Amino acid sequence: MPPYRQRRLSLFANSEWQQKNIDNTLFINYFRFSRNKNTMRRPVNRQVVLKPQDFYLLLALVTVKGENQTYPDLAALTGLSMSEVHGALKRAEQARLLAFLDRQPRVLTPAFKEFLLHGARYAFPAVRGGMVGGVPTAYAAAPLDKKIAPSGDPPPVWPHAEGSARGIALMPLYPSVPAAALRNPVLYENLALFDALRMGNARERNLATEIFEARL
Repeated sequence: MPPYRQRRLSLFANSEWQQKNIDNTLFINYFRFSRNKNTMRRPVNRQVVLKPQDFYLLLALVTVKGENQTYPDLAALTGLSMSEVHGALKRAEQARLLAFLDRQPRVLTPAFKEFLLHGARYAFPAVRGGMVGGVPTAYAAAPLDKKIAPSGDPPPVWPHAEGSARGIALMPLYPSVPAAALRNPVLYENLALFDALRMGNARERNLATEIFEARL
């Protein structure tokens, strides 16, 4: 091969090798930059968001309205852990649904009633499943079961091993709800009434609203 052609091929090979090196260097630098937490730090979302267990705890506080409750008392009532009780009370206070008076949590009734009757069913929509054994809720449980005649349709139930009925699964606000409801009849009624608000027809919602209005 003539010397001039060898030089041309050598120059071409060198330029191609240099380009690959440049491309690799750019890629490595970009990768390092993109992985650098200081240069690509995302803004922190500090918006307070209520969780289902927060609303569940508020319903439990309404159940024992006026009674002094310690964190262990609320944990025993709801089946939540102590840390979950603490977090739920803090978020409810930030949402202005609850206040501490003499270190005791107290539901702010006007705000809670507004949220319960007009907003909670959109924040915590009903989630249904298939046929299961469980604990009756909504219109199939007290106090609405005395006001609404049963139909041929399977009733809504919270899935639970100790349930007495078989029906369409309705996921409770929190996994500990069925067991806690079986321990406390008044809490059971409040939880069932809320289920009627979030999944019932117009008549069931109206009846649940009337009962809550009288209780709060």
